[in-house]
Amino acid sequence: MHNLRKRYDAVFKAKVALEATKGEKTIAQLSSEFGVHSNQIRQWRKQLLEQLPQLFSNHRRKQENDEQQLQSELYQQIGQLKVELDWLKKKSQVLH
Repeated sequence: MHNLRKRYDAVFKAKVALEATKGEKTIAQLSSEFGVHSNQIRQWRKQLLEQLPQLFSNHRRKQENDEQQLQSELYQQIGQLKVELDWLKKKSQVLH
């Protein structure tokens, strides 16, 4: 029989990492409670603590705004190119 890796969804990982961050229970207790290896819990907690400051940073908001602006510019260009293409198709039919 093959040992298949368990896959956990993001909600479960966040829940376990948050519990580990609270410190109310030991990693060993959380490991037995959730059925996850203690090293995995430590890794998820480390990820949580490393990525938490980015959640509240202005850089992230600025990046999201830049992406939205780029997306709207690209949609505008696509619309303009579609109009030009339709016009060229119409003119090419008139010439034939």
